[in-house]
Amino acid sequence: MGRARLAALRGVATSYEPSPGHRADVPEDTVVAVLAALGVDASTPQAVRAALGAHRHDAANRLLPATVVLRVAAAAPSARARDAASSTAPRHPPAPAAALPEGTVLYVETEQGESLPWDGSAFFRGNARGASALGTGAAAAGQLPLGTYVLRAHTPDGRSARAALIVTPDRMPAPRGRTFGFLVQLYSLLSARSWGMGDLGDLADLAAWSGRSLGAGFVQLNPLHAAVPGDGSAPTDPSPYRPSSRRFPDPVHLRVEDVPEYAHLTGPARERAAELLHRAAGLRDSVLNKGALIDRDAVWRLKREALELVRAVPLSPGRRAAYCDFLAEQGQALDDHATWCAFAEVHGPDWHTWPSGLRDPRSARTERARSALLDRVDFHCRLAWLTDGQLADAQRTARDAGMGIGMVHDLAVGVHPGGADAWAQQDAFAAGMSVGAPPDAFNSRGQDWGLPPWRPDTLAASGHAPYRDLLRGLLRHAGALRIDHVMGLFRLWWVPEGCEPTQGTYVRYDAEAMLGVLALEAHRAGAVVIGEDLGTVEPGVRDALAGRGVLGTSVLWFERDYDGLLADPEAVVPEGATEPDNPGDETRDATRDGAPADETTGDAAGGDAATGDAGDATTGDTATRDSAAGDAATFDAAPRDARNDAMRDTDTRAATGDARDAGDAGDAGDEATRDAAAGHPATGDPTTGDPDTVDAGDAAAEAAGNAGESTRAVHVRRARPLPPEAWRADCLATATTHDLPSTAARLTGEHVELRHRLGLLTRPLAQEQAEDAVEVGEWLRLLRRRGLLPEGVEDEEGAIKAVYRFLARTPARMVGVWLPDGVGDRRPQNLPGTWKEYPNWRLPIAGADGQPVTLEQLAASPRLHSLMAELAELIPAEPAPEAAPRSAPEPTPGAAVRSAARIRP
Repeated sequence: MGRARLAALRGVATSYEPSPGHRADVPEDTVVAVLAALGVDASTPQAVRAALGAHRHDAANRLLPATVVLRVAAAAPSARARDAASSTAPRHPPAPAAALPEGTVLYVETEQGESLPWDGSAFFRGNARGASALGTGAAAAGQLPLGTYVLRAHTPDGRSARAALIVTPDRMPAPRGRTFGFLVQLYSLLSARSWGMGDLGDLADLAAWSGRSLGAGFVQLNPLHAAVPGDGSAPTDPSPYRPSSRRFPDPVHLRVEDVPEYAHLTGPARERAAELLHRAAGLRDSVLNKGALIDRDAVWRLKREALELVRAVPLSPGRRAAYCDFLAEQGQALDDHATWCAFAEVHGPDWHTWPSGLRDPRSARTERARSALLDRVDFHCRLAWLTDGQLADAQRTARDAGMGIGMVHDLAVGVHPGGADAWAQQDAFAAGMSVGAPPDAFNSRGQDWGLPPWRPDTLAASGHAPYRDLLRGLLRHAGALRIDHVMGLFRLWWVPEGCEPTQGTYVRYDAEAMLGVLALEAHRAGAVVIGEDLGTVEPGVRDALAGRGVLGTSVLWFERDYDGLLADPEAVVPEGATEPDNPGDETRDATRDGAPADETTGDAAGGDAATGDAGDATTGDTATRDSAAGDAATFDAAPRDARNDAMRDTDTRAATGDARDAGDAGDAGDEATRDAAAGHPATGDPTTGDPDTVDAGDAAAEAAGNAGESTRAVHVRRARPLPPEAWRADCLATATTHDLPSTAARLTGEHVELRHRLGLLTRPLAQEQAEDAVEVGEWLRLLRRRGLLPEGVEDEEGAIKAVYRFLARTPARMVGVWLPDGVGDRRPQNLPGTWKEYPNWRLPIAGADGQPVTLEQLAASPRLHSLMAELAELIPAEPAPEAAPRSAPEPTPGAAVRSAARIRP
């Protein structure tokens, strides 16, 4: 009991629920290891008693907690916000502090260095929690403006203490009304000027065109974080979700010709630059016309040499002053990042393998080596400055084009353990630990993503400075920020090094502080915040996020009426198929049905611990791949994608099908599905009740029967597709994401066939296809009933339009169009459960025929223009704000689109 008590005090779980109503105990060795990573010895009963005693002593004598967070409500919160704020969201504040003694004097030091008296006694009087505060209004903050402070306390008996004080707005900024925009992986967006992959020049052009010509309000990007560079033994990890640093962008995204000094190249340097441009054109042509994959390393070799040439051009006085300002503003963080980059050129990209003296960023040997490599350090500082400038240009271009939000940047859940951030901020990360996901109903082995977690105690002691600085950097040139796996602001699954993911446990974070810091930095930047909250989510978390103004993420195929779960006589699945009302299935939200659940999903680190596909997740057959160094994650697609497999693979299986085959059965409500075994579509006219129409149950049974399966159609309780008016308003609504099938692939069933070709399915192909047909048919029937599919099911373009027409009819504040959907691209950018089997993160945007499509061709595409014109009609553009976004009233659902339509084979 003593160790359990000690663990609870440090926010370490000793048990968890892998599925509702089922408790699993955490191994004692895991609890001991995690506590050790937090600086607490719990290895023996004596050590536990000593640690508890030390905790009691510290609590009794502590005047202030490490961090104090005060909310300031600018206006009276709405009823919904009040309800969310008082929800049962899990909280684990830091250790409590005693009420301040009578006569204690409080001072605050501002960020400008000014010292001011502060009457915060009302807050501390009787506040036994002593942690993140829930007080609202100016009175609670003692009239302090929003910001970060150092709080000092002096008692009459001579004791003193200090703490970080963060005064934060109660809510994040909100979008102005409703808006729509594109979701795009920047590397995949090639233009006639790209050097083999999309760049920041392409991004600015996309923003200018889509804002001015289409009325788009934002462009959401993949993370542009600095990647771990390749070396002689391995290429650069192409996944954007396992970066070296989240604090600085990757210069591979630079448009070299747009660097001002490039125009001043002369003589041999100019000739060499022209040669590099010619070689870059060859890379571009190989991707666009010869079927080559995007080769990040080849692109970077050309750009790096060109940028070395550009660096030799002296900066003008004004440019030199701007560069010096950037260096001063970024300070130690940039110096550390550039030093790691310089050391990596000499010693390799994993600091654990460097000479021992260089593994400490503050050692004397590191300082001497830095001085010896000062020229290379300055080069990498210069690259960071140039990239920052082009990011600023892209956001400025977006706003000038009328976009109300502009760039939506993406924050990955963690960093590579051998990268720059993990080296420079070693005290902030838990040594010997990796973030992952626990075992659950779909993945009995759990997941290990190979990403070191933040230490919550170190964050608190620093006033959450590493987290605050990270957010501030990402929001410099953003109109919104997407938080990957936003549930991680509340708790993360820690896996001790050398252990299986099943031997991990949850560690709590101070969610009030994490959300408070996020709200403060978002307020300063005037930026909207979007949380990726897909999958099973701990009860109360979504309410807590909504109460603070964090928009959720809603993917059409996963939005179902889980509250209803009434038997639907028209909903059938083949016997033996996964039933959607199983615990955790279909991204079941524990906050909606009241059942406790664990986070098993979300987008995370890119590249390693890959779990399998739908069948893999169901059977627990994961495809975890370790790197040569023994990390739980390897290059390419594995962990980032894998983390979502437990949810995503089930969901994609449940939502795929063939738009040509799985249609509506007219007014009778029968779903026309295909004979999956033979690959033939169902026949008949579903709008007229033609007897040739095939019932979904008959089709599923026939498909399985033709495949040699003894299967019959059975009626089960199924959560029905959620009608548009029932969707939450505070969300980004979309049809897919970067590691889900494109809408065309989902509607045609090609997603399942792709997995079959790669050997990822664990059930017969016909059985998977039959179930997919039923699931997608339910959505197609809803689209038909709502009058959103007048073109008919044979028109694939019309079916994709129908999906986005549906999204436009929801009250979602933001509607995101997956840019490849606009031209019928069938290939996923990332296929969970694969590594070398599939070219994750290396595909250009392509049309329905698989031929790559350039930005210029996108801008001229009648298909894309037609789709976006309908969205512009349904979601009128809001004017770009002159200042920070302000809260907007709840929008009303869009008007009905067109007349009733039919689905025919």
